[in-house]
Amino acid sequence: MSLYKNLFKQTAIYGIATVVPRIFSFLLTPLYTKLLPEKEYGEQALIFAGMAFLNVILAYGMETAFFRFYSSEPKKNVVSTSTISLFWSSITFLVVALLGRKFLADAGDLDVEYVTYTIWILVLDALVIVPFSKLRAEGRPLLYAAIKIGNVAVNLLFNVFFLVYLKDVAAAYPDSFWSTIYQEDFQVGYIFVSNLIASLLTLVILLPHYIKTEWHFDVSLWRKMMCYSMPVMIAGLAFVINETFDRFFLKAFLPLSEDNIKIKIGIYSACYKLAVFMTLFTTAFRLGIEPFFFSHANHENARNTYATITKYFVIFGSVILLGVVVFADVLKMLMLQDKSYWEGMDVVPLIILANFFLGIYSNLSVWYKLSDKTKVGANISIAGAIVTIVLNYLLIPYMGYMGSAIATISAYGTMMGLSFYFGNKYYPIPYDMKKICLYLGLSITLSALSFYVDILRETYIFGILSIIALLAIIYKGEKETLQRILKRK
Repeated sequence: MSLYKNLFKQTAIYGIATVVPRIFSFLLTPLYTKLLPEKEYGEQALIFAGMAFLNVILAYGMETAFFRFYSSEPKKNVVSTSTISLFWSSITFLVVALLGRKFLADAGDLDVEYVTYTIWILVLDALVIVPFSKLRAEGRPLLYAAIKIGNVAVNLLFNVFFLVYLKDVAAAYPDSFWSTIYQEDFQVGYIFVSNLIASLLTLVILLPHYIKTEWHFDVSLWRKMMCYSMPVMIAGLAFVINETFDRFFLKAFLPLSEDNIKIKIGIYSACYKLAVFMTLFTTAFRLGIEPFFFSHANHENARNTYATITKYFVIFGSVILLGVVVFADVLKMLMLQDKSYWEGMDVVPLIILANFFLGIYSNLSVWYKLSDKTKVGANISIAGAIVTIVLNYLLIPYMGYMGSAIATISAYGTMMGLSFYFGNKYYPIPYDMKKICLYLGLSITLSALSFYVDILRETYIFGILSIIALLAIIYKGEKETLQRILKRK
């Protein structure tokens, strides 16, 4: 089986591990938008945005460092050292955060109970970083997929039970256990409880990793891993600012009352979910490709292989971009159950394209990970974060959440351009820029026309013809290459 077929197989399995959980999350979005008012949806969006920031701090780039050194250092040392490092840092955070949870709750104007649940979820998720990384490094995508899917399935089931059925069960059996755990107007709390249960069960399943690991800490290796991972963490923090902090910027810069701000955040966050198809594609591709990039780095034709992979990433992404934008009005009826959320639909094409730019950036970033120039990567992410902050500050007071969408696409576009520029300087890869720009440009143009031109948006004829035309052009341009890859043994 050819190199590309192996890569496709790995990516397909990781894709399933990504797609199925996102489908489950897809099912939660209509549930939340149906049961939660825009204000409460906005509140939980703000909390999850803060969790994303702390997730990066608790991981501190160790996942990427794990893959970087797994193929060049003794594997047992890499596994044990990274495990011990993350274990003790997580336990330290747990103790400090629990002691200070009242202060954190007061500072964020949050319920202490919500803060407690959040702390435990963050720690449990940090403790499974190395076990999951080890499964990927060992080429065990099926087990990885099963655990990931199981995690989200449990989360989904408990969300449905708590939000839909618990009230009726508690009323029917007033003296039962269920009546003791039921609380009125605790919908947001039940969302966190469901996440906590899922994270705890995931850790229990992965406990054999901790039992079998030789608890040997290699100080010299740890220092090298930390030097490598710290810039990755900085890049991750900058990424979180680009990805989720627009909710905090909306809260800070929108000239509205507190309640109306949360309503706008809820609408924006719900419409943001329509980018899920692009997000799951880019995430699945990254999960499959990251171990491959490191393991293939010393091959003779590695750079040509990277160039080909990136081109086909753009091809698939261009088709997904156009397809989702064309049928966005169908998707909104499935995902956004309350029509009051629909007022934010104009941000959807921008958010989908922004996530596509982020996926391209992730592919281009191979150069600084392989050449150990993670500091340059961190600086690129910082540049993106600066663009995010400045544009949110300038645009939100006048354009509301459309300003946040413009800031997001500008930030990821900037990061994509800078990564391409510095990649050519430090680690040149022969990308087929002519075809990449052709497919990407066609997809963006046709998407914009089909969505923002009212007369074309009212009928799906133009959109469907656009998809057919894009596929025909891709087939014509890639026919020989596709046939060569499929025939290669």
